[in-house]
Amino acid sequence: MGKDTKSSTCEKLSIFGKEGFRRAAHKTAEMIGCPWAFTLAILMIIGWLVAGPIFHFSDTWQLVINTSTTIITFLVVFLIQNTQNRDARAIHLKLDELIRAMKGARNQLVNLEALSDEELDRFQKEFERIRELQETRKKQLHSTTDREEELSPAGAV
Repeated sequence: MGKDTKSSTCEKLSIFGKEGFRRAAHKTAEMIGCPWAFTLAILMIIGWLVAGPIFHFSDTWQLVINTSTTIITFLVVFLIQNTQNRDARAIHLKLDELIRAMKGARNQLVNLEALSDEELDRFQKEFERIRELQETRKKQLHSTTDREEELSPAGAV
């Protein structure tokens, strides 16, 4: 079986290779998500602020922080997107497995993420209708139970 075109194109263009990028993105996401990374960022900003008077708040002083934050943000966006794509894919696979394993579950719901927006809207409306029916039945059940309690003689078990 051939590889899908999207992944082979991405793999060819990556300097790390597919697995190398995955590992690097995962490790980097773990590192920048830690409290010490936030602390380091705060310390860098404080250092930049302290350097302001030394460099007379020059254009170069401002350019350093602007360029640094732009480059870091630009790279982190790709790492976050990669991590989110992997997490979403894993969640979809887990949910698909649960749907397949559940007796009475509709297998049509497996791979919903591949449907068009119109098809997803149709499923959403169907589930809203089902929810409304269940709420109506629940209210009817409660009102019937309340009436039975009112009609039963006091002290009856």
